[in-house]
Amino acid sequence: MPIELRLYDRLFTLPDMGNIEEGKSYKDYINPASLVENQSCMAEAMLANARPGESFQFLRTAYFHVDKSSEAGKPVFNRIVSLKDSYTKKANK
Repeated sequence: MPIELRLYDRLFTLPDMGNIEEGKSYKDYINPASLVENQSCMAEAMLANARPGESFQFLRTAYFHVDKSSEAGKPVFNRIVSLKDSYTKKANK
């Protein structure tokens, strides 16, 4: 069945917002991928009746929480925890 996923990520691209370069503002560090909405995902039919507030682990991906805007037969899931965090590895390079 089709579902919608909302993949939230860090709001800023700078790991430490206390280190903003002179002449720039926080707006220069907004992560354009801080919210990715994917409406073309498929899931098992049992998720059609998922209720707001319920959480699920999607295999090898992340934990998702049913959004309060979900409707019966049209669930929306928000990623709450990724199972793999590459941000820390990139920041340490």
